[in-house]
Amino acid sequence: MSSFAGASSVAYVTVPDDTVAKKIARGLVENKLAACVNIIPQLTSIYEWKGEIQEDSELLLMIKTRTEKIDALTKYVKENHPYTVCEVISLPIQNGNADYIKWINEVVPPLDTQTN
Repeated sequence: MSSFAGASSVAYVTVPDDTVAKKIARGLVENKLAACVNIIPQLTSIYEWKGEIQEDSELLLMIKTRTEKIDALTKYVKENHPYTVCEVISLPIQNGNADYIKWINEVVPPLDTQTN
């Protein structure tokens, strides 16, 4: 396992449309909460909400960040998302292109150098 295992994470957020996707993605990058956000179109989400099965068209944000920024990222998404309960889940990056992981950690400053 590499020395950077777990220091960075990928977070997933579903959104209802392109406008919300770009607003949240741009805000995360501008606020140094993410190095990169991919907007993946044309998802169909099937889920239970308030006792009924729902089916919605959504987009997925795939967000790369420092693991220590996940709480601040989640707070930002919740404050800027139209859903009552929005999806924000994350997984640590255990392996990958070391140069890419290094770039994530250069773009997103550690918590001790920025207040969020």
